Amino acid sequence: MPKLLYASTSPYSSKVRMAAIYAGVAVDLVPVKTEDKPAELISANPLGKIPVLVLEDGRTIHDSRAITQHLNRLSKNALFPRNPDRRLEAEVLEALADGICDCALSMVYERRTRPETFVYQPWLDRQWTKITTALDVINANPPKLPKKITAGHMALRACLGYLALRFSGQWEKGRSRLVRWAARFDEKFPELKGCVPG
Repeated sequence: MPKLLYASTSPYSSKVRMAAIYAGVAVDLVPVKTEDKPAELISANPLGKIPVLVLEDGRTIHDSRAITQHLNRLSKNALFPRNPDRRLEAEVLEALADGICDCALSMVYERRTRPETFVYQPWLDRQWTKITTALDVINANPPKLPKKITAGHMALRACLGYLALRFSGQWEKGRSRLVRWAARFDEKFPELKGCVPG
């Protein structure tokens, strides 16, 4: 069985865990702490980033989007539509959700790794503006939640879960449609709810 090196708070890990469940691909979950730089992680991904999927033959796949594409191929398109336009829509949603997470993580690391006197507020403000701009675009027209969802939907749910974990009470104001969207996602796909960052 493939092994997934992951962290429960990582939105990228969350997306991949959802994708594996939804695609029906069994994986052995191996929690890791990236700050400890464990040898298993570094040998699987020299960047030391998660998630990493370690295949049974020893090959490794890192970057969550590469992993969702692999899981999609294994499952014969369970995660992305075959229609080119709809597939592009799903891929763009996944990229946008991941991009929001990139900004959010950079804010978390700025505060976590620097002494308070060295935290650069203009950087934090710039990242927050990117996050709120993207959220407002999605809130204006949230993606529909059909019976068959995509990796893009899962990326967005993981993203909102991460924001709720790290920026609770800060991202929700004026975005009630996205808050409701996340709740509907959890209602419609309860088997994925346990993968939301926490």
